[in-house]
Amino acid sequence: MLKHVNKQLAIVALLAITNNFSYAAEPVLPSLNPDEGRIGEVRRVADDSEFKVCADPDNMPFSNLKQEGFEDKIAEILAKDLGKKLTYAYAYNRQGFLRNTLNANRCDVVMSTTSDIDTMRTSKPYYRAGHVYVWRKDSNFNITNWDSPDLKKGFIGVVDHSPATIPMDAHGLIANARPYRIQRDLNLPPSFMIDDLAKGEIDIAIAWGPIGGYYAKQSKIPMVVAPIPEYENENVKGKEYWNISVGVRKKDKERMAMINAALERNHDKIMKVLDDYGIPHVPVVEGDSIMKAYQKTGASTIDKK
Repeated sequence: MLKHVNKQLAIVALLAITNNFSYAAEPVLPSLNPDEGRIGEVRRVADDSEFKVCADPDNMPFSNLKQEGFEDKIAEILAKDLGKKLTYAYAYNRQGFLRNTLNANRCDVVMSTTSDIDTMRTSKPYYRAGHVYVWRKDSNFNITNWDSPDLKKGFIGVVDHSPATIPMDAHGLIANARPYRIQRDLNLPPSFMIDDLAKGEIDIAIAWGPIGGYYAKQSKIPMVVAPIPEYENENVKGKEYWNISVGVRKKDKERMAMINAALERNHDKIMKVLDDYGIPHVPVVEGDSIMKAYQKTGASTIDKK
């Protein structure tokens, strides 16, 4: 039973961290040998002098080919601390990403994943993020929770089937929703929802914090960003906040020990990077996991409408 539930809830976790729901025009992507990593074929041997990151080539504010993302900057901090050369293997972060990158030995480090994911060995959480409300400052809204009257005054942009749709449904806000596709559209930039907010096509955006915070800060139209209250005690499928860790292959115990030490030594530098990029973050909750939340709240909450 729990194994089946774990698979279902893993989808919820994926929605919370793969916030790169859309992309700009496809960049020139370094090609990968389709035979590399297969049994009996050529396979990269990990180089201890490298800090080789598996990254998306067009996923701001997280990463891009120009290494302008906040995860790129954090990777740079860790590589420098460890005295290693920072290198990358790029692939779009979609189905098959881990299979074609980390598990094929093309790279060794994934800069962010939920801390309780079971497909990788994860570091101690280095920050915690959640979903946010974003609105134009000139609207004079005051939104602090799901019962705020201003949530019913306009159209709400939200990614379809994301965790935030659970409390929206429970609070009678679905009629106000303008859903955005979760499937990636390479013809749209990652800022698409905040762009629509700036143009007045929606009145409120509900976004994953790093996306909402970064693009609200970049917008020429003044924006307000407010945290969404945690909802996991009401319905675990509406869990809004997640510990974020660095991930490596399960067998890479020594690599993870080095990364954990570097994360601890560079905590203040990492927090500054997050703040510089406008990434909302809250204190890490030790031991937080989706399965613990499910076990705590019980089966009745997972199917609550």
